[in-house]
Amino acid sequence: MLAEPIQAPPSPADAIIVALDGMDPEAACRLARALPELRWVKVGLELFVAAGPGIVSRLQELGLQVFLDLKFHDIPATMAGACRSAARLGARMITVHAAAGGRALAAAQAAAVDAAQEADLPVPTLLAVTVLTSWEADSFAAELAIGEPLEHYVPRLAALAAAAGIAGAVCSPHEVSSLRAAHPAPFTLVTPGIRPAGSAAGDQRRVLTPAQAIAAGASHLVIGRPITASPDPAAAFAACCAELA
Repeated sequence: MLAEPIQAPPSPADAIIVALDGMDPEAACRLARALPELRWVKVGLELFVAAGPGIVSRLQELGLQVFLDLKFHDIPATMAGACRSAARLGARMITVHAAAGGRALAAAQAAAVDAAQEADLPVPTLLAVTVLTSWEADSFAAELAIGEPLEHYVPRLAALAAAAGIAGAVCSPHEVSSLRAAHPAPFTLVTPGIRPAGSAAGDQRRVLTPAQAIAAGASHLVIGRPITASPDPAAAFAACCAELA
């Protein structure tokens, strides 16, 4: 059984996943309460390690859907166990590294399905991380000794994940168009590296604006500091929604 497809966002607010990176649990919940139109939040490694699994429940109690971005990458048995635990938390999307390989991806998918069904929860969508958006082509080739260009390596990993039953991928917005052509909806494409016009790129390298990424075929956009570090996060969130509208 595959994950229950996450439908195309019916409104701009449903397309935006706000990344709660760099926050402690109380700050994350305060921000969530300050954005009444917020639908999705991303819980990454920093917040999860600081707050523990309970942060997922706290955010769900605020009516939010949680994208659990822990990027599992390990042997098949460990990947399966991690995804089983994440599914029991009720996370709606969970990241795994495509580079873990087909056996590990298939084991992770099967474990997430079984755990969700046992807990009577929606089956989460597993998202395969292809290549992190912090990589540039030259450093990617030099530091990892991978000669295949990024524009070929990313679709290779996405295809590997799809063949293993994974229902979506995380990719740079620069790869969305080609991946969408190869993997039509309901395959989910989630794109970090989103920067509204005029925002600093920070440590992201392959970036687009929200409107550009949605036009290219993205299902959901991960936006962090342009909203969370804004003097007025509610206004920044509204501005992102307005751009998509």
